[in-house]
Amino acid sequence: MKPLQLLIGLCLGIVILIIPPTQLQPSPLDPLQTLAVQLDGRKKPLDTVARETVAKIHGSTNYRLENNQTLNYLQTYLSLWFNNRDWNQEPFILLTYRPLKEKIGLDLERKYFSFRELVSSNLGAIVLEANQKQADNIELTRDEREALTIEDRLALMLRTVGTDTLPLVPHPSDSKGTWVSILQSQQYYTNEQITPLQQSYQTLKQAYRLDPLLTTLEVGQVAETLHQELAALSPEIYPKDSVLQREVNFSSFRPFSKAWKIYAIALIVLLLGLSVKQLDLYSGAVGIFLTGLFIQGYGFITRMEIAGRPPVTNMYESVVWVGFGIAAIALVFELIYRAKYYLLAAAPLSILCLLLADSLPAVLDPSIAPLVPVLRDNFWLSIHVPTITLSYASFALAMGLGHIILGHYLVAPQSFQRISHLSKFNYRVLQIGVLLLTTGIILGGIWAHFSWGRFWGWDPKETWALIALMCYIVPLHGRLVGWLADFGMAVISVVCFNAVLMAWYGVNFVLGTGLHSYGFSTGGSELIVGTLVGLDLLFVAAAASRHNRWLLFKSSKNLVKQLSPNQPVMAKEN
Repeated sequence: MKPLQLLIGLCLGIVILIIPPTQLQPSPLDPLQTLAVQLDGRKKPLDTVARETVAKIHGSTNYRLENNQTLNYLQTYLSLWFNNRDWNQEPFILLTYRPLKEKIGLDLERKYFSFRELVSSNLGAIVLEANQKQADNIELTRDEREALTIEDRLALMLRTVGTDTLPLVPHPSDSKGTWVSILQSQQYYTNEQITPLQQSYQTLKQAYRLDPLLTTLEVGQVAETLHQELAALSPEIYPKDSVLQREVNFSSFRPFSKAWKIYAIALIVLLLGLSVKQLDLYSGAVGIFLTGLFIQGYGFITRMEIAGRPPVTNMYESVVWVGFGIAAIALVFELIYRAKYYLLAAAPLSILCLLLADSLPAVLDPSIAPLVPVLRDNFWLSIHVPTITLSYASFALAMGLGHIILGHYLVAPQSFQRISHLSKFNYRVLQIGVLLLTTGIILGGIWAHFSWGRFWGWDPKETWALIALMCYIVPLHGRLVGWLADFGMAVISVVCFNAVLMAWYGVNFVLGTGLHSYGFSTGGSELIVGTLVGLDLLFVAAAASRHNRWLLFKSSKNLVKQLSPNQPVMAKEN
């Protein structure tokens, strides 16, 4: 590896990092962004509340109006909060699940619907039936789970539009005490203390109506005054500005978004170096890739500081963590073997994980929420879940290498030496994956013993984790006894990842049942995932067909060689 190229790659990655991110530039709104709100079990800046609320309801942090004007998340939230539009009629609520739209009589081609459209549809009947089934402990259908998700969006919008109950006022003495709204602040403080606060709040609402885009200095001055007055009420309880600003900066910087873009540049540089033999860009690609890994690691550390726990407690965090694991494991193997193909297999998969997490906030909810009771043991949470998800990352990396190997069988079956080397690299990754998954399952059983009073209970998540483990352990043993060769192991690496996909995605989005309900979600498209899996299996079938033809060709060629010495004798006899 060339140190100079590695350094240049790192420098290029750093240059990408310091490009100003897409965010609100310094503006009069800055004091408003860092107003503290006690919501969803923690104290967070208004900037985070705005991002999470708009993303949960709309599925995006920007809202395009009918006149093609675009409001960012904070402008949209303030418009909801101060209710300066007819939000009953605005097509703002996301609904993409076609069977539910068809069932309640909505346009199948639309993604966004107004509050009034949804309330006046047949959604209410489905929600009532779903709530009754939940009360009777009956398993819900996919339509019913999706309907409950839409009900949550409607309820969140109802709580947001025109509300004067946002808990901005801190408790005077108890750090865990309940905060109240500005209009309810007389519960804790005297009229002398809260009158200026209420005046500032009303002034802010009036200033907003005069300047809906919030660009004037007057709005900034009012926001700054309101912020100072709230902090002065209870300085010991109100979060420090540095803590609030850290979360605002983290959300604006979007490290996971930057990481996938850096991985993409590293992939392009690596492909360019492999395609043009005269260009030795390998070390530079490693340097850029390493920068992406650093920035993703920074994102994890910062999110842990904000949440006060390991960031692996929901589907969004697990997807980001798996993307990180794929990149980290690949880089370790790359530094050991200098194979080049580890990064080639890892970069697209890490990009895919981070891109999904970055672009689907309504499906993969990025909000930081309090832990459910079963997850509040940080020791077990810190070792069981990361271990399991790192095994998913290992198997995903093996799946990527399997695609590269099958690609060779498909277009260059004569590359025996390269295929052999790639197969050995793939085998090492599979071993790591099996070790991690086995360890994770055992640790999960111990945690279940302490939390639920039993080591194993055939919960769907547990069952599919065991199935995934067996899908890899059996072929690995089969390789040792000679049942499977390089081609068979490549097929196993690709096909058996579907068991991991079921344990990871299917249990959460398709089955939606079991004791691991804290990880469940809706909005995932089984049709899209199923189509991708089907196309992948077609690719495997094409590679298998090509491999069989190649073996047949080799066999016939060898047969001709064996018979060729007898041909002259036969000619003389004839």
